[in-house]
Amino acid sequence: MRVEEIIKVTNGKLVTGDINTICNEFCTDTRKINNGDVFIGIKGENFDGNTYYKEALRKGAKVAIISGVDITEKDIKEFKDKVIIKVEDSLIALGNIAGYKRSLYNIPVVQITGSVGKTSTRDIVANVVREKYKTLQTEGNFNNAIGLPTTILKLKDHEALVVESGMNHLGEIRYLGKIAKPNIAVITNVGTAHIGLLGSRENILKAKLEILENLAPDGYIVINNDNDMLNKWAKEDTKYKKYTFGIEEESDVMAYNIEIKEAYSTYNVKIENKEYKVLVPVSGKHFVYNSLCAIAVGNLLKIEPEKIIDGIKNFKLTKNRMELDKIKNNVTVINDAYNASYDSMKAAIEYLKEIPGNRKIAVLGDMFELGDFAEDIHRKVGIEVARNNLDILITVGELAKYIAEEAEKNGMDSKKILRFNSNEEAGEYLNKNMQEKDVILLKAAHGMNFSEIYNSIK
Repeated sequence: MRVEEIIKVTNGKLVTGDINTICNEFCTDTRKINNGDVFIGIKGENFDGNTYYKEALRKGAKVAIISGVDITEKDIKEFKDKVIIKVEDSLIALGNIAGYKRSLYNIPVVQITGSVGKTSTRDIVANVVREKYKTLQTEGNFNNAIGLPTTILKLKDHEALVVESGMNHLGEIRYLGKIAKPNIAVITNVGTAHIGLLGSRENILKAKLEILENLAPDGYIVINNDNDMLNKWAKEDTKYKKYTFGIEEESDVMAYNIEIKEAYSTYNVKIENKEYKVLVPVSGKHFVYNSLCAIAVGNLLKIEPEKIIDGIKNFKLTKNRMELDKIKNNVTVINDAYNASYDSMKAAIEYLKEIPGNRKIAVLGDMFELGDFAEDIHRKVGIEVARNNLDILITVGELAKYIAEEAEKNGMDSKKILRFNSNEEAGEYLNKNMQEKDVILLKAAHGMNFSEIYNSIK
């Protein structure tokens, strides 16, 4: 797009430069600026990226889009061969530019949200879509008001787009959907993540359903039919076209004959009334659900069943999510400490119980953003620990003590429960007490830095 178009969609003011300048690559980080980039300054919690516009231009950016910064005559003289555009709010401008770029592409767009499993579902869905289309997908955890537009601005000769949308307040997914304008909307589940900020699961459902407000008129909503909140909503709604996946509830795409192995899972599924065997290269029931979602999206995009199954079989998981690692004494570590909510804790505990090994050891830490629900939800995790008959429970953190208390209350032997105040103490205990073929789960909020435990024992 040209500078003239950017000025129009952002209602910006050209300070200096040529309105016919072509803009291809966009960047919000001066550390990653390449020659010819368009720099968009973003104000963060700890610093204002707008104030770095001179550095960006000196490093080779040819355009700077900024807000809230005074530009002197001296600055204009220095950058007379560059383009500087002033806007009212550079974050909103970023979204407007990305929304405009999205409007230039008549391609399938899949927008994915949910309480847990967004990233792994995004990865597996994108790998299936890639079997038919040249696909751009969200990378890492770029799923917010900066990350999603930044992804869209990378569109070139792509034939499909798969984006992930996170949220922690009402209105966020509506805003992201307005930029992405999906043809297929996906809700993986409605759990308790961010319940402290939203107040109830009903409000979480409401926030997730904002994804429908910008869905194409002929678009589909793909949902996990085994999730209680989504199942109830789907039965009551008469407005939207739904395509469902599940294991327990009758769905459009269903898995049966499920086998959970240590490093993978298999199951059978019917696609177009023909039975297929699916291999998921990551173990755990929750990854069966993720792959069923990918099949649902693949079916809607009319991708051949064999290609859908190949896309699932060959997908690779984003780092730090359900990583399996063999360390000394043939001990298996499940490193799933990127993030944590009740739903992902429950799934990880069930997976720990399922895979073969000697003793099953859960090292669990605090979950965040739960507000007044924090104690109750940590206690619910304790119930899951006891229900799955784990051999040892290790907790780290102030809130995790409720996991320990509830596990003991629900029948777990107190001698099998250890409470530590630091990652260092937990690591020391594991190093002294690990036995041949033990299986250790590491699971906590990202801010608990459980990577410290992982690095101390591997």
